[in-house]
Parts: sequence; C-alpha cells; structure tokens
Amino acid sequence: LLSMAGSVSPTCLSLDHTNIRGGFTHKENLRDDLRYYFMSPCEKYRARRHIPWKMGVQILKIIMVTTQLVLFGLNNQLVVSYKEENTMALKHLFLKGYSGVDEDDYSVAVYTKHDVYESLFYVMDQYSQLGQLSVGPISYAEDENGKLLPLTICKEYYRRGSVEPSDEIYDIDAQLETGMLFKLFTLHADIPFLNQTFRRFFRLVDIKITFQLKGINLQTVRSRELPDCYSFFVTITFDNQCHSGKVKLFLDIDAESSACRDWKISGTAQKNTHYLLVFDAFVILMCLTSAVLCTRSIILAVRLLQRFSRFFHENFNRKVCEDDQREFLNGWYLLVIVSDLFAIIGSILKMEIQAKNLTNYDVCSIFLGTSTLLVWVGVIRYLGYFQKYNVLILTMKAAFPKVLRFCCCAGMIYLGYTFCGWIVLGPYHEKFEGLSLVAECLFSLLNGDDMFTTFAQLKDKNTLVWLFSRAYLYSFISLFIYMVLSLFIALITDAYETIKSYQKNGFPQTDLQKFLHEPTELPNIEESDQTDVSVRHSVLCYCQWYDCSQQCCLFNI
Repeated sequence: LLSMAGSVSPTCLSLDHTNIRGGFTHKENLRDDLRYYFMSPCEKYRARRHIPWKMGVQILKIIMVTTQLVLFGLNNQLVVSYKEENTMALKHLFLKGYSGVDEDDYSVAVYTKHDVYESLFYVMDQYSQLGQLSVGPISYAEDENGKLLPLTICKEYYRRGSVEPSDEIYDIDAQLETGMLFKLFTLHADIPFLNQTFRRFFRLVDIKITFQLKGINLQTVRSRELPDCYSFFVTITFDNQCHSGKVKLFLDIDAESSACRDWKISGTAQKNTHYLLVFDAFVILMCLTSAVLCTRSIILAVRLLQRFSRFFHENFNRKVCEDDQREFLNGWYLLVIVSDLFAIIGSILKMEIQAKNLTNYDVCSIFLGTSTLLVWVGVIRYLGYFQKYNVLILTMKAAFPKVLRFCCCAGMIYLGYTFCGWIVLGPYHEKFEGLSLVAECLFSLLNGDDMFTTFAQLKDKNTLVWLFSRAYLYSFISLFIYMVLSLFIALITDAYETIKSYQKNGFPQTDLQKFLHEPTELPNIEESDQTDVSVRHSVLCYCQWYDCSQQCCLFNI
C-alpha cells in the first residue's frame, strides 16, 4: 500500500482527518439537499416529515378557482343570452320582412325604391309605438333632464354625379359627404316624406338610423343576483355601396350594462352578492399564497443551482451543462405563478362586476378562463411523479423541438395555399372570401372535415376557375393529409418510442444525476491514534474512488 501511495499526488497525501470529514460533509449536505429538492411531495414527507403545504394549496386553489369560474360562467351565459335575444327581438321589431334568419352577413335585402321607403318609414313608425309593441322591459333613453334622446337619420352620398347607363356615360365626384335628414325628438311628430331626398340612388352610399334604448336584465334575479341595467345603442344601416340594385339592411347593437340608479328587491339577492365578494377575496388570498410559495421555491432552486455550480467549478473546473441547469429551473412553478396572476386579475374584475363598477364580462372571462386552464394543466406535474402517467409530459418535451421546426416548414406551404385560394377562389366560393376564412377552411380540410361540401359549393360559372379549384383542392388534401400530417404523427410516435425505450433501459444520465446516484457511505477514517500506514491507506482509497490523480480530490479541501 505504501508503494502504491507513491503515485498519489502530494496534495492528496497531505490530507488530514478534519479536511476529509469536512469535504465529505460538504458534499453529502449538497447531495442531500439536491435529492430532497427533486423528491415528490410524498417522498419529502416520508424523508423529513415536512407537510406538503404547497401541494395542499394547489389542490385547494383548483377547487376554488373552478368553483369561481362555474359561478361566473353561469352568470355570463345569462348576460350573453340576454344580449342575443334582445338583438333578435329588435330585428323583428324594426326590420320589415325579417324572417328570423340573417341572409349571409346582413339581415334583410330590398330591391326597389318603394321597398327602401317602406322599410325606412317602418323603422320610424315602430319606434314611435315601442311601448305598445315590445313585450320586454325596454324603453326609450332619456338624458339627465328627462328629455327623450332623439332618433337620427343620416345619409352618406357622393358630392355630385350623373350617370347614363344607356349611353355609357358617367360623371362622379368620389368625395363623400354626410348629411342629417331627420331628427325625431317626440313620439308624435309627423314623419316627413323623404322621397325627394333619394331621387338619385346612384349617389346614395348608405343611410344610417341611430337611436338609444334602455332595458333591465331581470333574469339574473332567479340566480339571486342583482339585475343589470342596459343601454342599447342601435344602428340600422341601409347599405347601397355596391350600387347593384340590392340594398342590404343591417341592425347592429352596442350594449352597455351599468348599475341601476334606484332599486329595491326582496329576498337574498343582495346577501348572495356579498357572499360572492367574500369568496372572490378568499380566491385572491389563496392565489397570492400559491404565488409566494412558488416564488420561494424558485429562489431556493436558484440558490441550490449556484451551490452546485460553484461546487462543480471548484472541483471539476468546468460549468454545469445546460440540461442540468434546466432541471433546477422548474417551468411548472412559472406556469403556476402566471395562472395565479391571471386568477387574481380576473377575480378583481369579477368583484368589480359584482359591485356594478365594471361591465366588461369578456375581459374578465378571458382572465378567469385562462387561469383555470393553466391551473388544470399544472395538475399534470403531480401525475408526472408516477412513471405510467409521465409518458405524456416526457413525450411532449422530447417531440416539441422537432415538431416546432416541422410546423415552421409546413406553415410556409400552408400560407402559400391560403393566399392562392383567397385570390383565385374568393370571388366564387363563400369559404374563400377572406384570408381568415381560407385558413379555417383549409384547416378543416386538413382534418378531413367538410370535404364534399367544399367541393360542391364552388360556383361552376367559370370553367377555368372550376378546373383550377379541383387541382388546388386535390393537391392540398393529398399533400397535407397523406404526407404532412403523416410525418407530423411520425415525429410524435418516434419521440414516444424513444421515451418508452428509456423507461425500459434507463435514461441517459447527466452529471447531476450521476452525482445524485454516487454511493453515500463515508470511508472509515480512524481517529488520531491510527498509524501513518492506516491514514495513507484511507487517503489512497479516497483518492482512487474519486479519481484524485485527474480531478485533485473532488471536494474543496
């Protein structure tokens, strides 16, 4: 043994008992901290009897956030249905000949001057009799002084022009002007005859009728919530921009809700509102607790990474690889923090809506919906501690880079087909009239949906376009379904097979994993009364175990 010790560096031979034990203690403390950090909550409890508060908070938060979302969703459905049904009711009230179904993007179309006049007068006549006609709690809007807000009729037209189609002669000033034709301040005013105003329909671009109504959404009383008061800004448009002999009628409503000025309601509606506000406050408190705990875990992980990096640099003289660094930066914590922030913002907006200070249901629903989505996705983290459930996460992680690169290449082809279909087939097919419609139609075809209808709906008035459409659709379907989609699935399948092979034969170990799986037994170093031979034997074993000749003793000693 003494002859073998001669090959050991002088640095290793000069080690004493205290330095050796200090080096082992430092290393084992670091290894214990690393192992504890990468344990599951149940393993942490068995190891140190630490209650998994963070997991408990996450489970409780899932229950509370989901309950909050359900309650808000039920209320939001009532609001949306109220707006939609009011829109349908007003179309039946003010649009003459409305069948109950919109024609494409417009509600009604008229084709003669007489029909234009009749439809215009019909709107004004129905408006003057709204109180006797409507079965819903809706009425005229008034200003602060109690005066009726007027109904206004405006037209947009070319400044001047003359057209003689028979002689193929026209003289048009393209400058548009807007003029007010009529204002109705009282319900019993005489409706003027406007026939002279529209003698030259080729100059008329559109007519807009605007007025404001008030309504109360009483159906929320059934859900024990205070009703909202609504202001409906109604715009009826007679669209003649195409000058094709077809005038399209649109009815658009911009609804704004607000707290009613004076109200009195019996029952538990007001008390229920207070309970909801308290519940939302608890949700905010729970999300803040979750965000603080996750932030604390990230800070501890960064400090642990710094310790491990410093240890690696001092003993191996190299940096920790990127794969090992990513093990410390837990993306689940970031996901939870983002979901907490969204839930807090959504809860604050919901409380403001409950208190009737805000009315933007859509923004609140986006925040609450996104936070709930992220919260439930975060549950996968706990399932990932079980090997059989971890396959999905590992497969997504392994396949994501390849899939992303593949989608970038396939996306270029997809955009080419989108632009080509829009410019060629747009005038002849309703599914190709806009870029967004083309993208949606091609995505449906990519998934095998609505194929025959897409082929059949193309107008065959133009033979050349019809032939092009067949070549276009057949080539897209063949390329993307039989080749692109198959390759996409193959990439994911390949990643899945790789993960299954790793689970069976073992994953490739990084420096961090090798460090965690090293033996933890401390060599038997005798006390100070041991002979020099015993000390040299212990040092020799120590240096040979950790390859002291190359790394010069793994520890900081």
